[in-house]
Amino acid sequence: MNIEQRTVRRKWGITLFPVLVITVSVFGLIYGSVPITLVDIWNVLTGSGESIHETIILQLRLPRVLIGLLVGACLGVSGAILQGVMKNPLADPGIIGVTAGGGVAATITMLVLPQFGYLLPITAFIGALVTAILIYLLAWDRGASAFKIILAGVAINALLGAVQSGLMVIFSDRVQSVLPWLAGGLNGRSWYHLSFMAPYAIVGLLLSLLAIKPANLLLLGDDSAKLLGERVEWQRFLLIVLAALLAGTAVSVAGLIGFVGLVVPHIIRLIFGEDYRFLLPLSALGGAVLVVFADTLARTLFDPIELPVGILLACLGAPFFLYLLKKRGMMV
Repeated sequence: MNIEQRTVRRKWGITLFPVLVITVSVFGLIYGSVPITLVDIWNVLTGSGESIHETIILQLRLPRVLIGLLVGACLGVSGAILQGVMKNPLADPGIIGVTAGGGVAATITMLVLPQFGYLLPITAFIGALVTAILIYLLAWDRGASAFKIILAGVAINALLGAVQSGLMVIFSDRVQSVLPWLAGGLNGRSWYHLSFMAPYAIVGLLLSLLAIKPANLLLLGDDSAKLLGERVEWQRFLLIVLAALLAGTAVSVAGLIGFVGLVVPHIIRLIFGEDYRFLLPLSALGGAVLVVFADTLARTLFDPIELPVGILLACLGAPFFLYLLKKRGMMV
């Protein structure tokens, strides 16, 4: 694909993705166990709607859609940053253990300290952040290369998985309360959850704009970046902490949702190129679209049974991802 074709694609992407975000958000408000129309939404927003519609839209579906948008944006940007920092298209918050760190912290809260369940979002966020810092310190040896970080992350991920399984065996009588969270989903999320995550998500997404320049420089390679006077290790550390902040924010509210941080940036890169000026914002919008769309499907596909959105995303995304990988030679 030549430069002119890529430029046209980027213009289309910048125009199309905001429209998709609005479209899936409206669908998320309309579809559910109780049918809602556009007229109902308009009446509620103008203060003339029925009380049942007001409750469904304002108290149930609207916060859920907004949380889905932020969760998807955080995971998309987190994956895009990690893939650039690691120079590995398979890197994502799940691969290097950041998600697992949040999962273990949340599992401890729910199984060992259930009386502190109201602290779940905070503990999951702290667990993800501490894990990211630990991985970086373990990988440090007069510098922390992407290869070392990935190896340390895979090892920590395996260890945290064992810890989580051990906790579930020891506290098997309480496992039922953990399973929905581990599967990932937005069921029952409210304005409380949005008020908790929104400040972290917005700050993280705004900070990601500052990551565009260092991420583009790291694409040149460590040696080239150092020749340009850049402090490569320091920039890599800050980018990983930022990715952990975004992933931890998403995990703290939505549980273990995989796939988004891996596939969305990868698809965006295949279609629009590696320039982070486009990759980061389009990954944010693409992640938001995917999570809200999948959540709407998860609660309507087998109504009245609601699927965990994490399971649905894996079922939908894995075959599509494999198809794109097979077609990659034709798309780049």
